Amino acid sequence: MVQPGQPDMAMILQQAQKMQEQLVAAQAELAETEVTGQAGNGLVQVTMTASGEVRAVRIDPKVVDPDDVETLQDLVIGAIHDATQAAQRMQAEKMGPLAGGLGDVAGGLGLPGM
Repeated sequence: MVQPGQPDMAMILQQAQKMQEQLVAAQAELAETEVTGQAGNGLVQVTMTASGEVRAVRIDPKVVDPDDVETLQDLVIGAIHDATQAAQRMQAEKMGPLAGGLGDVAGGLGLPGM
């Protein structure tokens, strides 16, 4: 029997299981959802999954100059950075509510580090 003021362990475990299932589903969705970053007004584009796996790099031939490889390298880095930021926003959107929910459940138990 649950004492007044004490957490209902069965309910907490059920909520934790539900959140675990939601977390796994969100991670699977992030692994499949693609985001695109660009640099140089679209001259270089990088497509990656929202979980961070680079899937494609597209470079407009106009930006390829054998005498200025550094600019192309900078554009690739810029496009990767842009795509990474988009992936992080997608992760925050999908995972943020789940991370907050875990804190609520664990916080009710007074568990440190949760």
